[in-house]
Amino acid sequence: MAAYSRAQLLLLLSSVCLCGFGSVHGLKAASGPAELHNPLVLRPADPPAKDAPAAAAAGASQPRRATGWKLSEEEACREDLTRLCPKHTWTNNLAVLECLQDRKEETDIAPDCNHLLWNYKLNLTTDPKFESVAMEICKSTITEIKECNEVERGRGYLVSCLVDHRVNISEYQCNQYITKMTSIIFSDYRLICGFMDKCKEDINSLRCGSINIGHKDIHSQGEVIACLEKALVREVEQQDRAHPIKEECQKAILRVAELSSDDFHLDRHLYFSCRDDRERFCQNIQAGEGKVYKCLFNHKFEEAMSEKCRDALTTRQKLISQDYRVSYSLAKACKLDLRKQRCSLDTSLPRAREARLSYLLLCLEAAVHRGHPVSGECQGEMLDYRRMLMEDFSLSPEIVLHCRTEIEAQCSGLHRKGRTLHCLMRIGRSDRSNAIDSVCQNALQTLIQSADPGGDYRIDRALNEACESVIQTACKHIRNGDPMILSCLMEHLYTEKMVEDCEHRLLELQYFISRDWKLDPILYKKCQADAARLCHTHGWNETNEVMPPGAVFSCLYRHAYRTEEQGRRVKSEKQLSRDCKVEVQRILHQRALDVKLDPELQKRCMTDLGKWCSEKTDAGQELECLQDHLEDLVSGCKDVVGNLTELESEDIQIDALLIRACEPVIQAHCHDVADNQIDTGDLMECLVQNKHQKEMNDKCAVGVTHFQLIQMKDFRFSYKFKMACKEDVLRLCPNIKKKVDVVICLSTTVRNDTLQEAREQRVSLKCRKQLRVEELEMSEDIRLEPELYEPCKSDISRLCPNVAFGNAQMIECLKEQKKQLSQRCHQRIFRLQEVEMSDPELDYQLMRVCKQMIKRFCTEADARNVLQCLKQNKNSELMDPKCKQMITKRQITQNTDYRLNPVLRKACRADIPKFCQSILNKASEDGELEGQVIACLKLKYADQRLSSDCEDQIRVILQESALDYRLDRQLQMHCSEEISRLCAEEAAAQEQTGQVEECLKVNLLKIRQEACKKEVLNMLKESKADIFVDPVLHTACALDLKHHCAAITPGRGRQMSCLMEALQDKRVRLQPECKKRLQDRIDMWSYAAKVAPAEGFSDLAVQVMTSPSKNYILFMIALSVCVLFLVGLLCGRITKRVTRELKDR
Repeated sequence: MAAYSRAQLLLLLSSVCLCGFGSVHGLKAASGPAELHNPLVLRPADPPAKDAPAAAAAGASQPRRATGWKLSEEEACREDLTRLCPKHTWTNNLAVLECLQDRKEETDIAPDCNHLLWNYKLNLTTDPKFESVAMEICKSTITEIKECNEVERGRGYLVSCLVDHRVNISEYQCNQYITKMTSIIFSDYRLICGFMDKCKEDINSLRCGSINIGHKDIHSQGEVIACLEKALVREVEQQDRAHPIKEECQKAILRVAELSSDDFHLDRHLYFSCRDDRERFCQNIQAGEGKVYKCLFNHKFEEAMSEKCRDALTTRQKLISQDYRVSYSLAKACKLDLRKQRCSLDTSLPRAREARLSYLLLCLEAAVHRGHPVSGECQGEMLDYRRMLMEDFSLSPEIVLHCRTEIEAQCSGLHRKGRTLHCLMRIGRSDRSNAIDSVCQNALQTLIQSADPGGDYRIDRALNEACESVIQTACKHIRNGDPMILSCLMEHLYTEKMVEDCEHRLLELQYFISRDWKLDPILYKKCQADAARLCHTHGWNETNEVMPPGAVFSCLYRHAYRTEEQGRRVKSEKQLSRDCKVEVQRILHQRALDVKLDPELQKRCMTDLGKWCSEKTDAGQELECLQDHLEDLVSGCKDVVGNLTELESEDIQIDALLIRACEPVIQAHCHDVADNQIDTGDLMECLVQNKHQKEMNDKCAVGVTHFQLIQMKDFRFSYKFKMACKEDVLRLCPNIKKKVDVVICLSTTVRNDTLQEAREQRVSLKCRKQLRVEELEMSEDIRLEPELYEPCKSDISRLCPNVAFGNAQMIECLKEQKKQLSQRCHQRIFRLQEVEMSDPELDYQLMRVCKQMIKRFCTEADARNVLQCLKQNKNSELMDPKCKQMITKRQITQNTDYRLNPVLRKACRADIPKFCQSILNKASEDGELEGQVIACLKLKYADQRLSSDCEDQIRVILQESALDYRLDRQLQMHCSEEISRLCAEEAAAQEQTGQVEECLKVNLLKIRQEACKKEVLNMLKESKADIFVDPVLHTACALDLKHHCAAITPGRGRQMSCLMEALQDKRVRLQPECKKRLQDRIDMWSYAAKVAPAEGFSDLAVQVMTSPSKNYILFMIALSVCVLFLVGLLCGRITKRVTRELKDR
């Protein structure tokens, strides 16, 4: 049946063709008006060209039988037909026509044959029999298509109408007939219904070719149509109004392009331009349904593609960008989706804005982003055309129109594979002022929104090619084309896996994506409901002047981190959903990599970036620079940087570069807090606490320290401190902004309340706890204490140039160089030491070095008594040598001034002004007393005049300094030269067993300096008061003390007296070493008594009371007094008797 129908169709076509011959050769006589309206009459032609064969002209005028006429028999075309067409086509005029019209006209076919063919086609299409065949074959189809049923008959419009609606023709025979006719109609613009009438003036004004009927033109007018198409494209790109194309002609041009969209043979200009390229690239692609077009589009930028074909393809693509219906595959695939998503609302305007490719893409992308169903076939076509827009900037008329200056000046020669667009993006994100016009910037932003490369990175060919290796290594676990690949690439930005070209292309694209929150499909999907609820946004592709796309993300992140408002908990309906907050955090992490990815920051800080940070070009340096110059920034920039820094304090993971650098430390020590969805400052606190672990690298340490320094500028930058203390700050420290000032203010309040034993602390408990953390962190680096750092800057550069700041090393260096410090710095260091001694937890070096020993010996000790506890366990065999050394340093410091020993100061608060007031009168408030007060108290201890509490503390000091001469500041000051001369070996040993003191005692007679000799004599005097003060003697006599003096209470010389009595008692046998040492001490004391006699009665009384022979001396003094009394009594009796005798006289 099908074969029969096909035969019948060919028969009808042949009959039309055969009958048409009569028309061509004027069989019918022209008679009056009928001739004018008879389309079959040969149109008058211009005289034939001089070089045209005469036979052809003659043959064209001779009548022949209509029933047997064939094109192959015409002399004008016989040679060309024999040469170019297969023999089996010669008997069928349509087959001959189809064969000849696909040849290169200018070279392959003779001019007379071209003219004959054109006349034949023109008359064929206007022949009533041709139309009658169409009516017969397509009878049912014409009835179904309303427009074609109503068209005027007899003018050739019916076939054109059927061609227009050929996609709706389901009848097989009719479809075949129209397909054949299409190839004829589209070979010449004059054969297209109404085209010549609509575009006649435009063709003339644009000089696109002749329209004189009958001129020996080539039978295909594809070049004329191509000229009009190029003019239409040029008019849109250049807004050239010198020769504007009439609207009806514009519609006709686009309609012609649309009708030729399924078969590339129908676009005659493109067909002849790309025939060789089609064979080269698309040989196996069958014509129809726009497949050859798509194939050629995909190979457009291949090196082997001819420039002529590339230009023709570009023109075709530009027409598609003006009207999506010019793309057969896109219009067909998305027809139902466009209707379903209401993307073509105004059907009365066939070329309205709804026909623009960008509008179609935006409308359908909005549907996809909202989760509405769009067919996979349509999405596939959208992907192809989104990629096309990103590949060739010239397909976007706005880019060509508004960015021409930038392209010509900086991006010429980069037209292929999206390089021009990326060049414009690079200029757009540059810091140079006026680097790109705002209109061009907007055009770029619009194009990025239309192409939506955030949804699929493959759309951006330049990015895809540049990042292919990175994707294969770093992002291979993510499905190809997944939106998360862009996030993956951002996560690996500035890492070893990232390549330079990919880095540039990625940042160029992200610059524009960051300016419209909707261009990140994952963010939009998770946050569209929150944005509509909290930020009052509209649809995906709808604009909102109140909340522009760039401001939406700012709105989202403000709600993401606003959990409290004016001290009250924010209601859940005003907070972001959990999924949205995660995405907001992801975007913030990405934006932290480059300030240009934060639109608001770049906009408000452009001037400050140029002024302060022009040399800071490495990753993350620009934001750090702005934070460093926070006080110098203009108000708008200062607010943005301040808000961002405050945000980082709550979630330090926003600083992706820092987190990346600190990964080893986080994994080793902070993985618990790092895994939390909500940070609340815990991670940074953990990093600070583990700042000096072995896993900490230089980059991480520098980053953590920098953030600590920035926190000093404003207490709001420390999230945990802000949340714990904001009410206390507002109440107790109003108008104070700097964190260090706030800490000092609150610490002073806490200290005053403690000293005054206030019934209730004014600073809340949670604030006191966090205040403690802040004080501990500040003690680690001198730069975190501006009041200490500023006065000591010059001293640091002079005395500690090679010492690192962290780990409290700089502070330790200044302490060790205290004598050489400037006055202001010396005062600050003294105050710091005073605070540290009263609160050892703030002594960073002590706590760090002795961390394990504190855990071992002082777990139950109060924090303020840690140093006291360590001192008590200093000589334990389990004590770490480094910690022991550090304890000794602190003891030396304490013994330079009683104010640095809070325990002594408290115990002796009554004794110091009583016995040492003269020393206090000479002292300065911030200068050390160099151990003078302690030396004064030692002497009073020897004289047994101190209160019991003070005596206990002095005894401890005496015992400690007796083992290590460095703890006796006065002895060290006055005897340093003598120690070097007489006791160098003992001093070098540093055994801390009292050997240096023993050496000085033994060499007392050799000491030259009186001040040193006096100090040694004082030592001897002190040792008489308590044997524990003399470690060498105590060690030698330890067994004897146990055997003979165990019942004697230590102190006040009692045990020493016991040993002296034992020495004199011949019945007691002492240890030889003890006996020898005791005898030596007696000799030393005797010598001391000679060279240092008592300076007054009180000293004499003290010497007697402390002497081992005290009882003997007291007995002799008592005996002397008795003798004197008896002598006085005797003398009184005598004088009384003499007086009486005198009276008797």
